[in-house]
Amino acid sequence: MIKYPPYLEKGDTIGIICPAGYMDTERVAECIRVLTAEWGFQVKVGKTVGSESQNYFSGTDEERLEDLQMMLDDTSIKAVLCARGGYGMGRIIDRISFKKFKKHPKWIIGFSDITVLHTHIYTNYYIATLHAPMAAAFNDGGYINEYVQSLKSALQGDKIRYQCEAHPLNIKGEGIGELVGGNLALLTHLIGTDSDLKTRGKILFIEDVGEYLYTIDRMFYQLKRSKKLSRLAGLIIGGFTDCKDTDRPFGQSAYDIIHEHTRDADYPVCFGFPVSHEKENYALKVGVGYKLRVTKNKVYLEE
Repeated sequence: MIKYPPYLEKGDTIGIICPAGYMDTERVAECIRVLTAEWGFQVKVGKTVGSESQNYFSGTDEERLEDLQMMLDDTSIKAVLCARGGYGMGRIIDRISFKKFKKHPKWIIGFSDITVLHTHIYTNYYIATLHAPMAAAFNDGGYINEYVQSLKSALQGDKIRYQCEAHPLNIKGEGIGELVGGNLALLTHLIGTDSDLKTRGKILFIEDVGEYLYTIDRMFYQLKRSKKLSRLAGLIIGGFTDCKDTDRPFGQSAYDIIHEHTRDADYPVCFGFPVSHEKENYALKVGVGYKLRVTKNKVYLEE
C-alpha cells in the first residue's frame, strides 16, 4: 500500500529549492509571500534558489545534490517545493540517499523535470508525491486560481475531485488504479533505469511542452514497444503546448498523433485534462489510488 507523507498544518515548514534549472530569487518571492502570509506556513529557502551559477543549472551537481539532500534529511521540513524544473534531476538522482526520507517522508512538489524524482520515489520506495504547480505559478496573481489553490488543498489532505469537459478524441469508460506519470520526454528517458515506471493496472497521465511533433510520435512508439500503454486502468492526456514542426510538416497535431497510438485502447482515455506546463495544472498525488470516469459530456478524476 502506498505510504502518504503527513499532511501539513499551519506553522509547518516548506523547503524551497532548485534541484535542476536556475531560477532568480525575484521570481520566487511571491511564492514565499503566499506560503507564509496567505497560507500560514513557514519557509526555508535552499542555497540553490537564485544561486550564483553562471550556466543553465542552479549550481553544480554537487551543490544541487547537497541542497536537496539537506531538505530530505531535515525532519523539521514537512514538504519540499521545487521552484522550477528545466533539466538536471537525472544527473543527480542516483546519488541521493533516501534513507532518512523513507523513515520520515514528506511531500515532494513539482513537475516537468521533477518527474524523475516522482517516478524514482514511487518505483523504489512507494511513497506518494505531488505533481503540482511550482513557484512561477504564484506570480501575477496566479496563486488565487483553482490550480495553485489545488496545491494548498492537496497539502492539507483534502480529497481530490476534479472534472473537465469531454474531448472528441476521448474513449469512454471507467478505471480504478494508482495514478502515475508526468512529463512524456522524461518518462521515455527513464525506461530501463532504476526510476522506470511499471504502468500495468495504473492510471497513466502524460503532458509535455516544446517538443517537435515527430518526437511525440517517436516517444509514443517507445511507450508502446516497452508495453507502457498495455493493460492500463486509464490514460490521461494533458497539455501538449508550444509544439514545433519541421520545415516539411509532419502532417498531424500532437493530439492526432497520440490518438493514432491510443484509439484502440480497451481502457478509458481522456484528452485535454488540466495538467500541463501552462496555468491549467491541477495538483495530482502520484502513487495514490483514483477513479477515472470518462463519460459523453464530462471527465471525472476522484481520489
